[in-house]
Amino acid sequence: MNAKPTVTLDLTGLTCPAPLLGAKRVLDDLDPGQVLLLVSDCPGTFDDISAWVKLTDHELLATEKGQGRRTQYYLRKGHLAPPVANVTLDIRGVSCPGPILEAKKLLDGMNAGEVLHLISSCPGTPDDVRAWTRTTGLELVAMRETARHVYEFFVRKK
Repeated sequence: MNAKPTVTLDLTGLTCPAPLLGAKRVLDDLDPGQVLLLVSDCPGTFDDISAWVKLTDHELLATEKGQGRRTQYYLRKGHLAPPVANVTLDIRGVSCPGPILEAKKLLDGMNAGEVLHLISSCPGTPDDVRAWTRTTGLELVAMRETARHVYEFFVRKK
């Protein structure tokens, strides 16, 4: 691995989701672009990390086989600032399809190029928003999980 880690976090012996939660806490304190080396022997860590980086601006640079059952995960902290939103819809606590229905109402009244910042706690919202934006011609500018089951989406009207 070419990227030299800024911090090494060895969570060998801990089961999921502890390695992911530990990685998140450390990455929160790093500067953008810095690298965390996470060491874990939990077999679910790869799936957890892979899913999590899809929802964040962080990047899984590489994995390497470590000693014994350990795997080393090189994670780079993201550096993208969230897009500037014209309207924010915080709809935490509302179940699907409510977040999409309410977002659609707001977007219908917005101008082309404007961005809606949608905040939802419904666990189905990430899949719903991805499918919705693909099929309607909206642009999913950014998506991230800011806390456990709290998702933020930036959707641009075309």
